[in-house]
Amino acid sequence: MESADVQQRFFQHLKDILPGHLSLVDEVAELINISNDSAYRRIRGEKQISFEELQKLCSHYKVSLDQFLHLQSDAIIFTGRANTASEDIFGDYLKSVLQQFQIMNSFEKKHLYVLMKDIPPFVHFQIPELAKFKFYFWMKSILHDDRLKKVKFSLDDPRYDEFLPLSKKVIEAYNTIPVTEIWNIESINSSLRQIDFYRQSGMYKNKNDIKVLYDKIEELVNHIERQAELGVKFFIGTEPGSNDAAYNMFVNELILGDNTFMAELGNMRLTYLNHSVLYFVGTKDEQFNQAMFNNLINLTKKSTQLSSIGEKERVRFFNRLRDKIYHMQSLLT
Repeated sequence: MESADVQQRFFQHLKDILPGHLSLVDEVAELINISNDSAYRRIRGEKQISFEELQKLCSHYKVSLDQFLHLQSDAIIFTGRANTASEDIFGDYLKSVLQQFQIMNSFEKKHLYVLMKDIPPFVHFQIPELAKFKFYFWMKSILHDDRLKKVKFSLDDPRYDEFLPLSKKVIEAYNTIPVTEIWNIESINSSLRQIDFYRQSGMYKNKNDIKVLYDKIEELVNHIERQAELGVKFFIGTEPGSNDAAYNMFVNELILGDNTFMAELGNMRLTYLNHSVLYFVGTKDEQFNQAMFNNLINLTKKSTQLSSIGEKERVRFFNRLRDKIYHMQSLLT
């Protein structure tokens, strides 16, 4: 295959992964510091791209050249961030999640698939009390924030308020992306266990906050049930609109997911794998994403659909979730 043809395919690949509102010519020209005319000539294969320019483009757009050229390699390139200390590590985490959802929303054609082990963390952000509790849990037990080392949780503690506006933007961005979620009856367990763990550890300043949290978990479950009934996502406490994003919900009784996210964006797919509880690494590897997509579609075919149809199974499933909440509440008496 001629090098010019390979070069044209490379730039076509870049075009496919760019959000629709961005110009490939403008992006390439700015990134490798050339004129738009020179960028055009490289994109059309009239001028050969240099190794230095290729390195800049691959690095910026996270393109694995060996995978693009179909070289024989078992390597799959993932990108992401590690759990590293910073002055505002939790705020940085929220900003990175928001950025990912904003990128997804920049594509006209978009869909997100979620193989759930837990209720997605940002879904809790719709309810301030649950959001504050999640902030406390992540900062204290996952990020090991020294400022919370001996601090008991309280819904009245103002230190979590600074994260509420940003977390609201995160859930608003998530709610505008059509989604297919694959649940299991165990998906609610982690949130319930976290609340109970701090109860057993004596880490509540006000014991009434425990009851409030369980009540809010039930409120969230009730909202998710309504989303499943109507087949659309909308913010809790509001009414759905005609332009709301589709909400497809399935339940698989045999498979407990691993919090994998896979996004279809235009002509591109991305898979996000969970690590270190909060963080994700992602890949644009075409073969990996095709296999992941096939697996997710196969799982939906072997799962029970609860959204829009299947009223009997939907009622049964959500009643079982509520029974789990009522059991935990019974331990308070």
